[in-house]
Amino acid sequence: MPNPIARFLLHWAVTSISLWVASLVFHGIRFADGQALIVAALLLGFANAIVRPLLILLTLPLTVLTLGLFLLVINASMLLLVSALVTGFSVDSFITAFFASIFISVLSFFVGAVLGAGLKAR
Repeated sequence: MPNPIARFLLHWAVTSISLWVASLVFHGIRFADGQALIVAALLLGFANAIVRPLLILLTLPLTVLTLGLFLLVINASMLLLVSALVTGFSVDSFITAFFASIFISVLSFFVGAVLGAGLKAR
């Protein structure tokens, strides 16, 4: 198992790649420069680690009522939160954030699986 720093850097790189690809696929997501991309990926990781679990806990009854589909709304909210906090990163609408968050999650899973397997093989 890689050390925690390597895991953190790998996760940050995967999130950065996923955000960059999402900005190419979805016209409503824009980065002013590479620095905004890197900062947005870092802040998205922190938001998903700190804010998202709190939101999941607070909205647990609604999540159960919707059979877990409300988690997609929470993911989109995290993307909108990061776009509000990072200068040079913008998401046009909630619909764009909704579908982009699904895309980013799926892409991050697959890229992380490929890169993680390569890291474990060393």
